[in-house]
Amino acid sequence: MSTPNILFLMTDQMQGRVLEPDNPCQTPNLDRLAARGVRFRRAYTPNAVCSPARASLMTGLLPSNHGVLYVVHTVDDDQAVLRTQHPHWAERLTEAGYRTGYFGKWHVERSNELAQFGWQQQGELGGYMDGSDMNFSLERFLDSPPGYMPNRFYGVCDQPASARPMGKKTDAALAFLDSAVEGDTPWCCFVSFTEPHDPFYCHEDAFAQYDVDSIPLQPNVHNDLEGQPNLYKRTAQVWSDWTDREHQEAAACYYASISEIDEQFGRLLDRVESAGQLENTIVVLTSDHGDFLGAHGLYCKNVGAFEEAYNIPLVVAGPGAAEGEVSDARVGLQDVGETLLELVGAQPLGEIDGRSFAPALARPQETAAYQQGFAEYYGGRYIVSQRLLWDGDWKFVHNGFDYDELYNLADDPFEMNNLAQDPAHAERVKAMTRQMWKIVVEAGDHSLVNTFYPSMRIAAEGPGQLLASSLQL
Repeated sequence: MSTPNILFLMTDQMQGRVLEPDNPCQTPNLDRLAARGVRFRRAYTPNAVCSPARASLMTGLLPSNHGVLYVVHTVDDDQAVLRTQHPHWAERLTEAGYRTGYFGKWHVERSNELAQFGWQQQGELGGYMDGSDMNFSLERFLDSPPGYMPNRFYGVCDQPASARPMGKKTDAALAFLDSAVEGDTPWCCFVSFTEPHDPFYCHEDAFAQYDVDSIPLQPNVHNDLEGQPNLYKRTAQVWSDWTDREHQEAAACYYASISEIDEQFGRLLDRVESAGQLENTIVVLTSDHGDFLGAHGLYCKNVGAFEEAYNIPLVVAGPGAAEGEVSDARVGLQDVGETLLELVGAQPLGEIDGRSFAPALARPQETAAYQQGFAEYYGGRYIVSQRLLWDGDWKFVHNGFDYDELYNLADDPFEMNNLAQDPAHAERVKAMTRQMWKIVVEAGDHSLVNTFYPSMRIAAEGPGQLLASSLQL
């Protein structure tokens, strides 16, 4: 068999849970893809914000190492700057003779000159729609507190997906594929949508697929956040006046947007299949992060370390992947590039924070080596600090602005019961804090390493001897 092609399908702010069989979101093409490959139920983002997550995907590095700590358009030009000395996996593909094309949202760094990162052809990089050129049959604005500009948060519009940016990005990618599938050169086509990021817009036909009244509310939508960080409670006030019906309408628009994405991605899959190349094409579906979608009374991301924002969809199908499997291996976006390079036999990225999970693709039920995950969060607009550690069913969140969090995701999948202050779990908190410090030191996370200053000694335990040779007080 010849060198595999790669079709990379990426969304923005799509929950991993929408691919679960009992979720109301309708995704027939993505379900078809999952039936051909491996779906990772515990996949996660190393940062639940667009730019840091996407930079981690491209480089295999955690944000503390690639330098993009915040969304690049919200800070000055000398902040959140991508460290370009680290190779991207697309560069390795071009070195291996691949033809590469990137279509849609980039948001990794500011230049938008993707050729320097291995993408030979690019197109339709446009951003979000403000809705000014659409008519809405249903809409909900956020218009308080006073002094904030009104913001249409969801809406049912009169423009089909084909006329909106997602359709144009699909068309550009199809034009690339029309040429690529006719050649003898292996190709990589990356298609990146801005949807289903808020505002949740969808066409009337997609919305009509959903019965709003039958959409279940998030099980934790009315969580009062008792025992959880006060900042979460403060943020939840934005949506505190919403009715259950409005939560259902928002969910219907979100799901309908994903159904539109599903249709567009189906067009791409069909084109590769019609060319007879699907069996020799590695197809990846993922997202940069999720959306709370009403969980804990919250939407979007940024404030809150909950699974709805950190658990992402990840499906890999094609050469090297088992067929029709669901895996509980804990893998992150920073692992994806190295995995692809191993699958196609290209040169690895080198010294990175991620690692290949190709063994888990071939043997999805062998998860012992994939129990731990780690994420960093630095805030954005408002600067806060969090480090997240997953270990089996346990999740620990070290907060630099409030008390820590500890959840057992098997017993408490909707994270309603923070166990961090429970004396019965004190030893687990200390043990997971030590695990966190080990990763922090090994990754060279300098901002957290230097917390020996008296007013910053807030962790359950300090890094101790791990830092004995590298302290800079």
